[in-house]
Amino acid sequence: MKLVVAVSMSLDGVVQSPAGPGEDRSNGFGEGGWLVPVFDDEVGAFIGAGFATADALLVGRGTFDLLADHWPKLTPEEDPGSVLMNSLPRYVVGTPSKPVEWAGTTVLDGDAVDEVRRLKEMPGRDLLVQGSPGLIQTLLSADLVDELRLAVAPVLLGSGKRLFGDGTVPTGLELVEGSTSPSGVVLCLYRPAGPVRHGSWMLGEDSTDSTGSAASG
Repeated sequence: MKLVVAVSMSLDGVVQSPAGPGEDRSNGFGEGGWLVPVFDDEVGAFIGAGFATADALLVGRGTFDLLADHWPKLTPEEDPGSVLMNSLPRYVVGTPSKPVEWAGTTVLDGDAVDEVRRLKEMPGRDLLVQGSPGLIQTLLSADLVDELRLAVAPVLLGSGKRLFGDGTVPTGLELVEGSTSPSGVVLCLYRPAGPVRHGSWMLGEDSTDSTGSAASG
């Protein structure tokens, strides 16, 4: 399977509690629900496209706790999305805070990197990662991420859990698709593109990047 990270984030990289004030108040976060006012049809279609090719979900313990406290309680009449969320197989890295009663859930007990490598070798389409910023850092550092689907909202939050914080491994990215929704959300699909390339516009400094090719500018 292909490993795809799908995340909604603020312009300053915060991914905490996009869906509502009560989603995740940890560490005193008080800006929950920041994605809702800018969630238009194009944002919905972009997020839906990520789920359309998913054959399984992969989440960290914290994100699983949030999902498990929400989706199993909903009926298709209350939220049509519950059909997909409750039917997709899901894999959890780390031990959930409560006994797992959500059907279709598998807790991965071994080393996270080894377990995800094993999952990627299974037949299927996409293994979709939701939320889980800590897990995403681990997956990026192990070179296991095949695509990043980012919905970047036009808002600055200042604090909260960030997708790319301290410890992020330097990585070059290729922009495969990009657009902006009517509400101003930037919708981007990236793929890893090897090491970060370097150059210089400073006089007297080497103007070639790490691959040996001349830097532009």
